[in-house]
Parts: sequence; structure tokens; C-alpha cells
Amino acid sequence: MGVSEILASVDREIALLKQVRALLVGTAEGANARTAKRQTKASKAAVKPAKKVAGKKKRRLSPEGRKRIAEAVRRRWEAQRKAKSSK
Repeated sequence: MGVSEILASVDREIALLKQVRALLVGTAEGANARTAKRQTKASKAAVKPAKKVAGKKKRRLSPEGRKRIAEAVRRRWEAQRKAKSSK
């Protein structure tokens, strides 16, 4: 491996690490736009565009489940009030 190949490999790694950091920070597009000018041709070829991950589906309560939770909360509040008044 020659020096130029090692430098190209290091540049690719740096570009990938910058992309991962930008994804973790939440500014993937902004970070890529700022650093695109500084990347070499080899590192630009190594960077693949990030795929968008679909968000989790929102979980919904059934009316029966909502009613059970409300009743449980009311029982809990009542128990707390009784405990407070008996002290």
C-alpha cells in the first residue's frame, strides 16, 4: 500500500465518521453541506447517502383500556387521600 492509498483510506474513514456524528447530532443535511467542499474525490465516493428510518407506529389505547386506567388512577388517588387523612 502506498502513501496515497493510505491517505485515501483515512479520508474515507473520516468522512464516514463525520456522517455518523452528523446523524447522531441530528443535522445530517447541514453537516454534509458544510463538509462537502473539504472532502476529497475518494472520500466523496465512499460516502453513501443515509437512508431514512421509518418511525415507530404510534400505539393507541382502546376505549376499554383507557377506562381501566382512569379507574385505577381514581382508586389510587382515593387511597392516597385516605392515607393522608388518617395521619
